[in-house]
Amino acid sequence: MFLRTAGEADLAAVRALLVETWHDTYDAIYGREKVTAITDEWHSLPALRAQLTAPNSEFVVADDGTRLAGLAFAVAAEDGKTVRLRQLYVRPGFQGKGTGGLLFEEIVDSFPEARRIELEVEEANRRAVAFYEALGFQRVGNTANCGCQGSGIPALVYAKTVR
Repeated sequence: MFLRTAGEADLAAVRALLVETWHDTYDAIYGREKVTAITDEWHSLPALRAQLTAPNSEFVVADDGTRLAGLAFAVAAEDGKTVRLRQLYVRPGFQGKGTGGLLFEEIVDSFPEARRIELEVEEANRRAVAFYEALGFQRVGNTANCGCQGSGIPALVYAKTVR
C-alpha cells in the first residue's frame, strides 16, 4: 500500500470508491435513494475535481497497485493552525487493516503548522466513531448540517490536538 497525492486520472476511481463506501455504510441509515442522491451531488466528478485545486488542501489516496483502497481530503484554515478533515474513506474490503490510520497520518504530516484537526461524523456510523476515538479525537459538539450548509444531516463534531 502506498500513499500519493490524488490526480485528475484518479477521479473516476475515487468516485467509485466513495459510492461503494457510502452505500455500504449509509444505506441502512439513510436509505439507498438518499445515499445515491448525496453521492451524485457531493461526489460528482466536478465536485471531486474542485477538491484537486482547493486552496490550503491535501487530497491523498491509498493505492495497492491495483485499485484505490482509500482516500482522505482535508482543508486548512487560513492561518494553517486548524485543519478540517472533510473526507477519510476506506473501501469496505480494506477496512480494519491500517489504511485509515495511514491516511490520517499523511494528512497530519501534510499540514505542519496544524495544531488542531476537526471533523464531522454521523453518530450512527459506529465504526467511524470508534476509529476516530481510537485516534484520540474527542467529541466537541454537533451540527445539524453535516458536509455543507443546509444539508439537514446531523453529525457529531470531533477534534484532536496535534503537535
